[in-house]
Amino acid sequence: MNVAVMRTKVEQALSDNFEAVAEQLPGGKAVSEVRRKAIGRFAELGLPHRRIEEWKYTDLRAALKDVALPAVGDATRITIADVIVAMGPLEGIDAYRVTFVNGTYRPELSNIKGAAGLEMKPLAGALADAQDKVGENLTRFGGPGDDVLIALNTAYMTDGAVLRIAPGKALAKPLLVLFVRAGSERRLIATRNMISVGRGASATIVEAFLTLPGAAGAGQANTATEIVVGEGAAVSHVKCALEAGAVHLASSVIALDTNATYRGFQLTAGPALARNQIFATFNGEGGKLDLSGAFLGRGGDHIDSTLVVDHAVPRCESRELYKGVLDDEAKGEFQGKVIVRPHAQKSDGKQMAQALMLSPDAEFDSKPELEIYADDVVCGHGSTSAEIDDDHLFYCKSRGIPEQQARALLTEAFVGEAIEKVENEAVREALMSMARQWLKP
Repeated sequence: MNVAVMRTKVEQALSDNFEAVAEQLPGGKAVSEVRRKAIGRFAELGLPHRRIEEWKYTDLRAALKDVALPAVGDATRITIADVIVAMGPLEGIDAYRVTFVNGTYRPELSNIKGAAGLEMKPLAGALADAQDKVGENLTRFGGPGDDVLIALNTAYMTDGAVLRIAPGKALAKPLLVLFVRAGSERRLIATRNMISVGRGASATIVEAFLTLPGAAGAGQANTATEIVVGEGAAVSHVKCALEAGAVHLASSVIALDTNATYRGFQLTAGPALARNQIFATFNGEGGKLDLSGAFLGRGGDHIDSTLVVDHAVPRCESRELYKGVLDDEAKGEFQGKVIVRPHAQKSDGKQMAQALMLSPDAEFDSKPELEIYADDVVCGHGSTSAEIDDDHLFYCKSRGIPEQQARALLTEAFVGEAIEKVENEAVREALMSMARQWLKP
């Protein structure tokens, strides 16, 4: 007997809205077919809910009460001065810059002059270019085959950065990839980045999601980033989700070749609902992966960090460190799964998640997981949650520091342990400055 599955109002709207804008989305016939398969797959699966183990703590079907209309071909007028205001402390970084406004590339707000070894194309243009293979690559863009966020992103994506760093090249400065929300209309913005780092190359990439003052609040974003790190290459990738009051759904798919190094950091401070999910796979021996993050929530914020690290080959190392600060009735989630395949001997994987609870009404749910099918490995995980230590607070107060300021200093020190893992000094200082602004009493 077949049982009909009732679709929620939001699920139906996501399918209907796609049909309304499908003809306006970039790409030719082949890309259009990929989009339709993706929205069809979403229609089969629906929004994830608590009965799905990976979404146990973030019931998206219940959390999404409505869906904004998608932004397509947006032409909202903003200036460089507007972008600088939105950037905040990031503006102080000497960097190349690629800017998107409401999901559309804006060359007049970008500057990559002098970036030797860097090729950059907007995704919308690459999808329409028959000579480019980006459209073909969409069919292999991954994570789990049934990931709903990636399916929706494939269907709705309007633009993004296609970045290729030539073998042996090192970017002289960090590259800022800015996604700016502007204008009075509340929109769903779907972007995708495809980054390829050639053999022996290196780069620091900062991906930031920002909102202009006066822009419509409670916007929605679905973003996906694919990063392929070539043999012996090294990438430092920082992602900042700072859209106040928004729904921010993000997926990163990372593939590491032999002796490749990927260092990733995520700062989430502002979205009302955030899901940052990372799927990382070692495809060559000797790879090193370092994932860290800081999530800051207050009010009714809900911030979910979900990681899946696949040790598919021997002799690779992974580290994860996530720190959260939760106030009022905010909720934080950490799900970290490390998989060690049967033949992946000599794997080394460790993870830690810690939360500082500033309110008795805050909630932190942690689910570290190890799936180990090899016997010659070093793996471990841990998780803690606690209030500010009374002894530390007393020490600060005994030195004449007012209690509120002392709490802020201790909280900053707690978060700083994760931020310190960012190697680029200018980027690290900008992140610390943003954290201080959030923590300011």
